[in-house]
Amino acid sequence: MTSPIFIALRRLRPPLLVLIAVYAVGIVGFVLIPGQDAEGRPVPMSIFHAFYFITYTASTIGFGELPHAFTDTQRLWATVVIYLSVIGWAYTIGALLALGRDRGFRQALRRETFEREVRRRAEPFFIVCGYGETGALICAGLDRSNLRFVVVEVDEARVAEVDLAGYTASTPAIQGDARLPENLLAAGLRHSRCRGVLAVTDDDEANLAVAIAVRLLNPRIPVLARARSEEVADNMRSFRTDHVINPFTVFGEYLSLLLRAPRVYELLDRLVGSAASPETTDRLPPRGHWVVCGYGRFGREVVECFDREGLDLTIIDPDPPADADRPVVRGTGTNEAPLRAAGIERAVGIVAGTDNDVNNLSIAVTARSVKPDLYVIVRQNHTANAALFQAFGADYTVVSRAIVAEHCIALVRTPLLAPFIARVTRGDEAAGVTALERLEAVAGTQRTTAWSIRLSAAGAAAMHRALMLDHASITLGALLRDPAARERPLHALALLLARDEATTLLPPDDTELRAGDELLLAGTNAARERLQQTLDNENVRDYVLLGRDIPGGLVWQRFGRHAPSA
Repeated sequence: MTSPIFIALRRLRPPLLVLIAVYAVGIVGFVLIPGQDAEGRPVPMSIFHAFYFITYTASTIGFGELPHAFTDTQRLWATVVIYLSVIGWAYTIGALLALGRDRGFRQALRRETFEREVRRRAEPFFIVCGYGETGALICAGLDRSNLRFVVVEVDEARVAEVDLAGYTASTPAIQGDARLPENLLAAGLRHSRCRGVLAVTDDDEANLAVAIAVRLLNPRIPVLARARSEEVADNMRSFRTDHVINPFTVFGEYLSLLLRAPRVYELLDRLVGSAASPETTDRLPPRGHWVVCGYGRFGREVVECFDREGLDLTIIDPDPPADADRPVVRGTGTNEAPLRAAGIERAVGIVAGTDNDVNNLSIAVTARSVKPDLYVIVRQNHTANAALFQAFGADYTVVSRAIVAEHCIALVRTPLLAPFIARVTRGDEAAGVTALERLEAVAGTQRTTAWSIRLSAAGAAAMHRALMLDHASITLGALLRDPAARERPLHALALLLARDEATTLLPPDDTELRAGDELLLAGTNAARERLQQTLDNENVRDYVLLGRDIPGGLVWQRFGRHAPSA
């Protein structure tokens, strides 16, 4: 990208040459035309005096005739020069105003400002590629978590929306194609503070290009990429993309959990947030005959889920596949005829999963009018239609953008959440149920969150010092005590312990901790804040672990650590 200074010089070259020519001609004329002193003797004007006269005259300041009163010839030439300079300056000022409206110059200026802001970043940050509905949700979630980010977006109008979003910290945004490596590098891909890249554009190929660029240009940082096509998702996994999020696949897994292990689904819903659905009821999807309207990418995932769970179903689609090995009815499902042909009267549930929000609502309303007690799963494609879906009140509303956003935020904020989810959803479902029961025991119905800590000098200075320098023996149960009253446990639960590339699910309280251990925890926000005090503050740490209450001042702490304990 060309510097805005060079663009400005190129655009202003003709008017500047005209202005220079006017000044040069004027100066030469005054030097060649002799003046007169008070005695009438001819006096030549110096180059300096000629330049000085033209300067203050052309700027409309006005001062006088220097160094002596002008002759009529000099005044005539001064008149010519004044008109020429007015024309030259008018041309130059007009070119300057046009430069301010020049699209290329403004884009170069914004880019240079963006790159300067990114270079000066002192806090860790993430690069968000794509600021559509999904990107905006992710940025809002990162901002709520006090995580910094920069935005790369191809649409100039959406870039302007970043400034209007009112984030708590300055958010650099650049208009550019994320598929181009130069834009990723400008956004800080190789910056020492860059902590990851989130490729969430509406174009799978663009997300694939971003994932490849990150893997080649800076493989040490993680990349989270959205892929709605399974072919693209497989391609991403082939070069070890850290997290590939297909919202339809994620929903299929969540729906399977809801059918097979609803308690595990409830656990993940509490940890990740309402990722699979922002609007759900307490009813569980029943087993029996289902009607699936729409056999696109979303519908295929639903059908595969029902096949895994052994459910009977009928597909309604205007262009059904010729090789379908299950009952198929041609149509959209927006009227009663195809619904009745699909057996809606004996069905226990219906999935309205087309790409059109109006059709999905029409399908759901028509099906409920035929059979009011149907379990309705409806797909919402655009967040702008949220009010309509809330007014309808489906049992399960699926918003693919919310799925991607919530999973990205959870994985960025809590990297250990991914291996935990993988284990409790693919083999250790009993452990997931146990985890939910323990979480309910320690936190009740309070709002809970998941977070991770590393027992290192950077993330837990006081605890790391005790483990490394004091060689203290610290158990997990002792760590999870309330710093306000150490006899009381925190409202928190350890879900996973990562040590030396091995993970332990639901580690017991008597587990001895080591420096460098990573813990995935779940609990209330208050418990998270209090635990961080124990990790960072030596005084709080000594009270929680030893029951020794040392005054909080630095001097008193220094004396207190050397005093004999009671």
